[in-house]
Amino acid sequence: MTRIGIYGGSFNPVHLGHTRLAEALVAMGKVDEVWLMVSPLNPLKAASESLLLPNHERLLMAQLATRDAKGVSVSDFEFSLPRPSYTAATLRALATAYPDKEFALVIGADNWQRFNLWREPDYILSHHRLLVYPRPGHALNPQQLPPRVELVSTPLYDISSTAIRHAIAQGHYDGSSLHPRVWQRIGQQGHYAQ
Repeated sequence: MTRIGIYGGSFNPVHLGHTRLAEALVAMGKVDEVWLMVSPLNPLKAASESLLLPNHERLLMAQLATRDAKGVSVSDFEFSLPRPSYTAATLRALATAYPDKEFALVIGADNWQRFNLWREPDYILSHHRLLVYPRPGHALNPQQLPPRVELVSTPLYDISSTAIRHAIAQGHYDGSSLHPRVWQRIGQQGHYAQ
């Protein structure tokens, strides 16, 4: 059975931290593939996403960023699901659509620390592995994690889509944390500029 890591997010914009983490999980053998699941609306971020680009544009930039990434692809699966996008519902729908695949959830340590706020956290924990990656300022003790939840030893990527958007709006961003194709697209379209 193919093991798929579901790495969801708004990817607004997708950056090198996202793609390098996904590639690292495949290289470490934690999963066979990682699907970047572009979310139409994150229920816990809705109020802060005033600069959320349209779904098709974020999807396109994620595709540009992962074109050469080994074992990493981009999915628009949530675009056809009811909104807001609850992870438990997405995982149920994925299991139905792809019965030959095993899905693990990829989340940051910051999200793990507020996982109890998610819809149906017990369902997710009882049906799927969770791969939790390190995030700055969110230390976790792996000995205190429940079964099926693993703190993965991936590099710490201190990159923030919010900070990138802010820097672009201020006119002092050099594109260093973005794939060159994504940075080119942002420049061509004038994304995030004020």
